[in-house]
Amino acid sequence: MSRKLDGQLADSLAGEIRQLARDTDAVILAHNYQRAEVQDVADHVGDSLALARLAAASSARVIVLAGVYFMAETAKILCPDRTVLIPDRDAGCSLADSITAEQLREWKAGHRGAVVVAYVNTSAEVKAESDICCTSSNAVQIVSSIPAEREVLFLPDQFLGAHVRRETGRDNIHVWMGECHVHAGISPADLRRKAAAATSVFIHPECGCATPALWQAGTGDLPKAQILSTGGMLTAARAITSGTVLVATETGMLHQLRQASPAVRWEAANENAVCRYMKMITLDKLARCLRDGRDEVSVDPSVAARARRAVEAMIAS
Repeated sequence: MSRKLDGQLADSLAGEIRQLARDTDAVILAHNYQRAEVQDVADHVGDSLALARLAAASSARVIVLAGVYFMAETAKILCPDRTVLIPDRDAGCSLADSITAEQLREWKAGHRGAVVVAYVNTSAEVKAESDICCTSSNAVQIVSSIPAEREVLFLPDQFLGAHVRRETGRDNIHVWMGECHVHAGISPADLRRKAAAATSVFIHPECGCATPALWQAGTGDLPKAQILSTGGMLTAARAITSGTVLVATETGMLHQLRQASPAVRWEAANENAVCRYMKMITLDKLARCLRDGRDEVSVDPSVAARARRAVEAMIAS
């Protein structure tokens, strides 16, 4: 009985949210790691790059970002004349917190002339100190476009940085030693534990297991392993029609993958890879956000102007 009631309440809230969005001329953008019911009520679901592009292209008066705070900041940077709301302003990011603008300025002072490439998982202030932003889906492409003789400061994710260094073959990339606590917690042991039943493995480049997993796949200890952004996972999923795929990323991604290819068995490499910040967004908070116009996101105009150059360069790549 309670399950049915919960479902009824969820359906009622979803209907209210859609009506509120129409009434306020709002577009709801949700990240792939959000709760399934939040993804289902959103107008668009995607990775950080897709959400940034969607925010920039939208004509809606209000942008509601169902994700973490740096994503809402990015939307505001791109759309300074629009109202940007986040259902819970306490939805932070351990990776974004791993470097401050002051730390970046000190790092830059020791590498004059280096190109600063900032992962989009950073604060607006850090983006303002950077030359170009990137996401996991275009980091290799962006770094490859930088002249080979130029040093690169890549921040803040050490595992994505290692992936970029491996893919580009560059030895003049300096990598900040930050990490996402969720992805860092997915280990090679998690993959080995379930490898016998899997036909392939999808691994997000933020995972600490990425490099050893590629080596294990090369030796035959793991099935075929692919290093993919969440957007890349979704694209690859549409081409698979059977088998079992291990997914090494935050577990919210499984909802989109199962919708993309329901005949495939999608398994989390680590069932505990759950970002508590992403899961802070609920239907209740989303409805309240639209109903009351909270919580509105603001970025200092001088910071936003400098950060916008780096973010727009990412989108254009």
